[in-house]
Amino acid sequence: MSSVVRWGILGTARIGRALIQGIGDSTDNCIQAVASREWTRASEWAKELGIPRAFGSYEDMLHSGEISAVYNPLPNSLHAEWTMKALEAGLPVLCEKPFTLTASVAREVAVLAKRKKLPVAEAFMYRFHPIYDRLLETIQSGSIGEVMAIRSAFTFRLPDRDNIRWKSDLGGGALMDLGCYCVNLSRLIAGCEPLSVAGVERRSGVDGTMIGVLEFPGNVLAHFECSFEQYGRSFAEIEGTEGVIILQRPWFPGEHTAEFLIRREGREETISVTGANTYRLEVEDFGRACQTHGAPRWTIDDAVSNMAVIDSLYTSARERHPVSVGKS
Repeated sequence: MSSVVRWGILGTARIGRALIQGIGDSTDNCIQAVASREWTRASEWAKELGIPRAFGSYEDMLHSGEISAVYNPLPNSLHAEWTMKALEAGLPVLCEKPFTLTASVAREVAVLAKRKKLPVAEAFMYRFHPIYDRLLETIQSGSIGEVMAIRSAFTFRLPDRDNIRWKSDLGGGALMDLGCYCVNLSRLIAGCEPLSVAGVERRSGVDGTMIGVLEFPGNVLAHFECSFEQYGRSFAEIEGTEGVIILQRPWFPGEHTAEFLIRREGREETISVTGANTYRLEVEDFGRACQTHGAPRWTIDDAVSNMAVIDSLYTSARERHPVSVGKS
């Protein structure tokens, strides 16, 4: 494999622009191609963003021999299909969240990736920010005592019902699009998988709002809200026996500076860290895995585990009772 990872993008989703910037800012990575089902669209995108090659079909790009890694930001319902087709073409894949529509399909992708010995990862860019390493160090130092609860929210109003996020046949829904971040963060902070979950939802074709509770080993509880119907809010709080950590921008901590607050014993302390482009860090991590034939920081098994929690939350909301994770 070339010393420079040559990226190809499936589709022209808006999120692709952020990753292209991350590729451009990174070392040992370059954007080589974009594919669309409409060649004109791919060509216009390539011209606008300075991408060397445009393809009028996904298959043509995958088999062109011009790329060495794939970024898959297609609609949720197409994530598994085209991640697997890329793997069959011998290409590693960075796939947007949610990884697939179900945990069982996620496991099928994982089996194929391991058989092909190719790196695959889910694109939760937020967790690459250095603020999370500092936050985990702070928790492990005992700064807020024993962790008891994790709270998070990711909401914004999306009144346009023609938006792809409202389409059930394309894998829409607040949990799939937003709550997956809260689930991922809760698992990251807890450092293990939940035993059981409970979910309630407001449903109109898809879940416009989901509220979930996760029970982790050690009596650690997590609570989250995600919604396309509520006023925009984003936060995360880690509550301990001796204090609380508050992140006011958990999903986009900041490119220049970032910070979190610690409240304990009636005092408040601000912890600041240097900012970062999380897309660049994500690209560089995955690029290293491609170059070394190693594993990215968060492997495909992490993506499967996140989908198992999401599956169980949907089952709980549908059946109106708590559900053991992995037994939905």
